[in-house]
Amino acid sequence: MAVAVRGGRAGGGGSGGFNLLSFFSYRIFVSAMFTLLFIVTFSVLLSTNPSAPQDESALPTTGNAYVHRTFLALKSDPLRTRVDLIHKQANDHIILVNAYAAYARKLKLETSRQLRMFDELAQNFSDISLKPTYRASLFESDSIDEDVLRQFEKEVKDRVKIARLIIAESKENYDNQLKIQKLKDTIFAVNESLMKAKKNGAIASLIAAKSVPKSLHCLAMRLVGERISNPEKYRDEEPKPEFEDPSLYHYAIFSDNVIALSVVVRSVVKNAIEPWKHVFHVVTDRMNVAAMKVWFKMRPIDGGAHIEVKAVEEYTFLNSSYVPLLRQLESANLQKFYLENRAKNSTVDVPKLKFKNPKYSILSHLRFYLPEMYPKLHKILFLDDDVVVQKDLTGLWKIDLDGKVNGAVETCFGSFHRFAQYMNFSHPLIKERFNPKACAWAYGMNIFDLDAWRREQLTEKYHYWQTKNEDRTLWKSGTLPPGLITFYSTTKSLDKSWHVLGLGYNPSISMDEINNAAVIHYNGNMKPWLDIALNQYKNLWTKYVDNEVEFVQMCNFGL
Repeated sequence: MAVAVRGGRAGGGGSGGFNLLSFFSYRIFVSAMFTLLFIVTFSVLLSTNPSAPQDESALPTTGNAYVHRTFLALKSDPLRTRVDLIHKQANDHIILVNAYAAYARKLKLETSRQLRMFDELAQNFSDISLKPTYRASLFESDSIDEDVLRQFEKEVKDRVKIARLIIAESKENYDNQLKIQKLKDTIFAVNESLMKAKKNGAIASLIAAKSVPKSLHCLAMRLVGERISNPEKYRDEEPKPEFEDPSLYHYAIFSDNVIALSVVVRSVVKNAIEPWKHVFHVVTDRMNVAAMKVWFKMRPIDGGAHIEVKAVEEYTFLNSSYVPLLRQLESANLQKFYLENRAKNSTVDVPKLKFKNPKYSILSHLRFYLPEMYPKLHKILFLDDDVVVQKDLTGLWKIDLDGKVNGAVETCFGSFHRFAQYMNFSHPLIKERFNPKACAWAYGMNIFDLDAWRREQLTEKYHYWQTKNEDRTLWKSGTLPPGLITFYSTTKSLDKSWHVLGLGYNPSISMDEINNAAVIHYNGNMKPWLDIALNQYKNLWTKYVDNEVEFVQMCNFGL
């Protein structure tokens, strides 16, 4: 065999010697592994020796941690685990009950009984673990009393059951109330935004309405430039006898708006059966009188109608010694109120001041001086510059006013547009003299009997009330309140088809009502010559604009 072995090594091709060597190596490796395993097992047994006390609550960090945790699990008390689970369940329901109690407080519901029950439940859950019996037997003792544990578990489960019943009853109601509250909050926020937008829109609309449009300013400047360039062509003419002929139909129009005034005149003439019998008395301020005279020189009125254009300064009796409004405008305090003038003294140029704000200017109050401005006339029709005439108006002069001064269309319906809306009825002067339920009427198209006016001395009456209102305690602003007072009990109601109002603010007026009206009135901020005009009514005004005048085209009215 020895020879065979050596021969195998020498020959290098035999496999017997190699296999034997591998076998011995394998046995040595296996013996070493068993020896290592024995040493490890022995060390574990030594580490778990009861004679070596250790902290069972701490997990070891050495390589034998897994085995140590296994021994701890076997040694743990199942009753302690049960106590912990019950205690956790109680704490979870304390959180849930407190959450619903918070909902109730937030929603401010009429659930005081439920709220008290939620608070009591939360307190009872907390009180269970604080009871001396439970603390001593379950939480502070090394050994747990099973009877006490069962009692503790029963108490917790009873409270959990009650809590769940109350929550189930309240959940749907609370959820709905939360949704309702969120919806209310959303509605409130949207309403606040809407009110803010409306306020901003109203301010913007007011600015747009009270500002002079660029196109209108352009037109006035072009007309004045035309007069300066051709002074011989636009000389003033002598007054015509027709201006004082009481047998003709006379109109009074007070305006500083060239294009608006021309529309009023053109609409009257185009719808008049006998236009040569109509006379227009136009009064404007000295800034616009030249422009208006040039306009009507360039575009004479069709049909032979007559027009008189004058500046308010030509009526010399309209001065501060006679007119209360002008006297008040000279007051430093009233300058500040009416015109927002912050000058500390009254040395401001009052003749210029009085034209700054149309609402308080003398142009707006000229309507109270018609008998003195036209002393030879018996009747006159007053028209605002924001009206359009659609029918022949001569029938107005034939209406019997029954001895009254003012013929006007009433605007009241229900409780709206009554005297109480325009005047301060807490003031004794107003309360004693007027009926708060009296019906208001419209300015803008009024037929005045000037003879009856003179007989009733209504201009003096207007002066009396305007003077009394110097401190603005009788009414706040405008010409309608003093008009209602001045013509109180001397106004005859006209058929509503004579005068339809609201085209400057109301988009819902019936077209049948508009088409049947003799006069339509763009009262409100949305004037037809402004970009903010209501489109559905604008064409009723633009069709009377004289677009053949080159200056209208040059100034880009966009009509």
